[in-house]
Amino acid sequence: MAHDAARLREAERVGVRTQDDDRAARWRATWRVERWHGDWTAEQLAAGRAGDPYEISEGEGNLIMCGGVGALWNRLVNTSPSVGAYDNAGARIGIGDSTAAEAATQVDLQAATNKVRAGMTPTYPQHTDGTGPTATTVTFQSSFDGSTANYDWREWGLFNAAGRMLNRRVFNQGTKASGSTWQFTVSLTLA
Repeated sequence: MAHDAARLREAERVGVRTQDDDRAARWRATWRVERWHGDWTAEQLAAGRAGDPYEISEGEGNLIMCGGVGALWNRLVNTSPSVGAYDNAGARIGIGDSTAAEAATQVDLQAATNKVRAGMTPTYPQHTDGTGPTATTVTFQSSFDGSTANYDWREWGLFNAAGRMLNRRVFNQGTKASGSTWQFTVSLTLA
């Protein structure tokens, strides 16, 4: 017992953190699907012209992809800017109908034909820079109008303009019908 206490005091003196107080950063994704009857644009939704959605579902969880992590690190250290940013001009939310399990090495949605990637809603992604807790989250949003993604919503992924999939999640949101508008929002937190 005395030996352990001495070891902890020595670790504190040299600035080493012990395993008991070392916390790892955690990647977290929360998502939301809002549904409206009618064919609405993202601008009309933002202006409130469509009214309240008739249904909302929310959930959390995803799997971060190896290629997406590589893209983030490349952007962080600027070794390959051509890998593409996850910004308003380049980010895409993809929706498909595959139920294949997530695997970190996947590079695309797993749907064979029923899959589409939609650009960002104006003003997205949203992130508040700083040194406090709000600086750890970024939020992406895409709208799917009455003629887009009209099939079973079984998977989603986040992409950049270069096609790098950052993350993927299998879920079951039912079938989007022609003439309805669904909006997908995902918030990613690293803390």
